[in-house]
Amino acid sequence: MNKLTMLGWVSIALIAAGSVLGLAVLPADALQGEVSRLLYVHVPVAWVMMLAFFVVFLMSILYLVQRRLKWDLLAASAAEVGLMGAILTLVLGTLWGRPTWGIWWAWDPRITTTALLVPIYAGYLVVRSMSEDPDQRARWAAVIGLIAFVQVPIVYLSVFWWRSLHQPPSSPQSMWGVYGLMLMLGFFAYAGAFAYLWLRRYRLAATELELELSGPEEG
Repeated sequence: MNKLTMLGWVSIALIAAGSVLGLAVLPADALQGEVSRLLYVHVPVAWVMMLAFFVVFLMSILYLVQRRLKWDLLAASAAEVGLMGAILTLVLGTLWGRPTWGIWWAWDPRITTTALLVPIYAGYLVVRSMSEDPDQRARWAAVIGLIAFVQVPIVYLSVFWWRSLHQPPSSPQSMWGVYGLMLMLGFFAYAGAFAYLWLRRYRLAATELELELSGPEEG
């Protein structure tokens, strides 16, 4: 078993452990009731989403500095997984918000700024399909990857800048409670899953690029 496969199995085990603890072992929140259990997935997935887009940002910088297509492929692979995480974050947030706030969708600053990540990074992926030249495609994508990341700190700071239904981040002291430890378990579980999917997608992208550069086989 190689290291990447092992990472995948470890991530599955952590996700399974977190699911059992969150759904069957720990008591429901006294105020929110059973719906609070969604937060054990919603919050860690949101954190991992931000991590994925930071990876896009970092890989874009590395490409612009070194001009190696490896960094471009790593950025694109992270963007795909991050976009999936953004959509999942919104879906889980909607499922939590309906019984908690009484509505499926609120034009809350945190929700709205998070929702904007979807068209921004979908646009990043669309731009990549607009050029058949790998180097030109990588340059365009790297610039957009840098600009797009500006939205990520806006998502984080939205609860401080505007009146929001979301509460500000928990204090470090409160993170040592059961709730905080469950969030950290979820973060490591889903971060491992992100790393696994990211590197798997990168390997596939590298193979696709190799075939693209080799051109059609002569008959």
